[in-house]
Amino acid sequence: MIANHKGEIPVVVLLLPFLAGISSGLFWPGSNIYFVLSALVLCSVLFIGLNLAYTPLSVYKARWLGGALIYPVLFLSGWLAAIQHNELNKVNHFSKLPAQYLIANITSEPKVKDDLVRFTAQIKQTINNGQAKATSGTLLIAIKDELAKNLYYDEQLLIPAKYNTIDPPFNPGEFNYKQYLANKNVYYQAFLYPGQYKIAGAGKGNAIVTYALQLRQNLVEKLKTNMRDTTAIAVASTLILGYKADLSNDVLQAYSKTGTIHILSVSGGHVAIVYLLLNWALSFLNGHKKRKVFKAVLIIALIWGYALLTGFSAPVCRAALMISLVVSGKTFSRYINSLNLLAASAFALLVYDPFLLTDVGFQLSYLAVGGLVIFQPIVYNWLSFKNRLASKLWMACSVSIAAQVITFPLSAYYFHQFPVYFLLSNLVIIIPVSIIMYTGLALLALPQMAVISKALGYLLEHSILIMNKVLAFIEHSPYAAVDKIWLSKVEYLLLYAIIILIFYFLHAKKAWLIRAALSCLLLFCISVSIKKIEADTTRSVTFLNLRKHTGIIFKNGPKGVVLSDLPENDKSFKYSVQPALDSNRIYHYTVYPLNQNIELSYLLKHGNFIQFLNKKMLVLNDAPLYKSIPQQLTIHYLFINNNAFVDTALIKNKTLIIAGGNTDSYIKALTQINVNYKVLKRNKAFIISSKTYK
Repeated sequence: MIANHKGEIPVVVLLLPFLAGISSGLFWPGSNIYFVLSALVLCSVLFIGLNLAYTPLSVYKARWLGGALIYPVLFLSGWLAAIQHNELNKVNHFSKLPAQYLIANITSEPKVKDDLVRFTAQIKQTINNGQAKATSGTLLIAIKDELAKNLYYDEQLLIPAKYNTIDPPFNPGEFNYKQYLANKNVYYQAFLYPGQYKIAGAGKGNAIVTYALQLRQNLVEKLKTNMRDTTAIAVASTLILGYKADLSNDVLQAYSKTGTIHILSVSGGHVAIVYLLLNWALSFLNGHKKRKVFKAVLIIALIWGYALLTGFSAPVCRAALMISLVVSGKTFSRYINSLNLLAASAFALLVYDPFLLTDVGFQLSYLAVGGLVIFQPIVYNWLSFKNRLASKLWMACSVSIAAQVITFPLSAYYFHQFPVYFLLSNLVIIIPVSIIMYTGLALLALPQMAVISKALGYLLEHSILIMNKVLAFIEHSPYAAVDKIWLSKVEYLLLYAIIILIFYFLHAKKAWLIRAALSCLLLFCISVSIKKIEADTTRSVTFLNLRKHTGIIFKNGPKGVVLSDLPENDKSFKYSVQPALDSNRIYHYTVYPLNQNIELSYLLKHGNFIQFLNKKMLVLNDAPLYKSIPQQLTIHYLFINNNAFVDTALIKNKTLIIAGGNTDSYIKALTQINVNYKVLKRNKAFIISSKTYK
């Protein structure tokens, strides 16, 4: 549904400057709040004044004045909302006050991963020299303690005021966890050990949220009671309840590579199924107006209850809000424009939390629904079938195509892959997902009954297992996914321009649209080609920051060698080394252990001596191996790890690369010597580029 005039979608038009304002506030978080507020007040007063003096001042002769003022008002409102929402801009943020101890209220459900328990906590008070002061701010807390697994939402802790800023990404292509947390208004983290925390109270959270979390945990236990397979239980808990704690990485990868990851995030489709079920169950209330109103109120309340139960994620809130507006509109027989509803729901959510604009789920959810509303009718009109079944099948295909096309640039930008068989995957899961949702909801809604509950659990479990097997088959099929896609911001914006222009051309049939699309395509191809040429001609060495481990990448165009003490299946390798390889476009590489000799046309390694092209380096990773550096050996770079012994008299005219596995005192001693050095500990990876080899 493409609007022929902006008057048909006023909320969409008004949302755009508000989004631009929030983006400005996010880009310049330290903006002067008083300047923005003053500008907003001035524009608002002018706008109100012109409306009050509409006739005396003959404002109707210059209709553009209204738009010229309402857009700045909305823009500045978004900017102000983003600045005010940023916790660091508050004068009583805990990081700005001296403290020995902190009073922290647990505000999220603690999650256990490996041997750590993680959760966020709202800092309510700082304690310094026995005096308590009210404060604000969110702290990410990680506790390495078995007893911490018994912590719950709404408990209050007394912890030492020892916290640090979150580390930025140190290696190329590495996930920016610091920015991810900043988008959630979290800027500091604390690591605690046994005896460093004390439970100071309970019942400090929202009673409704506490009840919802406890209810969800009880429902997860009910699934475990009636099902056996742990993978099926994890998928059911995630798909129906939004409980992801037990979901394995292998399952996530299978759904991601087949383009069906969206079903593991409780979103619009799940909420729609709940709505259809409620609408059917309460159909006896149709007819009388008062009963219809009661039905609408009940459905809206239950929909939001389900949203609360599943964790209030951005896609769920969007779906719940849109369905609430649709139900309200239908109850009172009001005309409903889908784009206006979509924009209105986004407006409401962003007023509540402007930082939602940075949430990937929020972005993908709104893009997918927008694509369905605008592009799906265009795609559906490409083909027509007289057969009813074929027509419905093509309808499902058009939905999948529209959603995938509009979300592809953004998902490729964030996740660096494209599922080739997304259409097949989404078609084959339609029936299993419907069975899973209806069966799972029935199992959880009905009281525990030996025969019925076990039968529902059996059906639920085997539906999930069948779906997983089908998706696993698709995942391991040839060319199932195009991965290692690394787009720049300009490139993914160009992709969106191409998509929008092509679909608009299919709707309006105007020649300038296709010319504009081809121009954008040319710019996109030029950008990709330049990156390809640069990648194929680059020669570099990257010394990665892997903390206590070693990782060195030798890049020779699209080929490379990884020298590391980490195996490829290690999570640290996948988190830090693999993204560095992919982002540097090293498509053919071999991983060697530190003690293995290497003989290649561009790389020679014998013992701890390495020559890459015309540069020579020595790796001191084990103290007993080298007591000194032979004077006759020309060494350009010296890599030092594990506090290896170095004869300081023999390191002149060499660049020291000091790894993160060295102690702070050892690093301090080395850095006091008058030599060139690069410390990797708590710093970005060190890269020797092609220019160094000339």
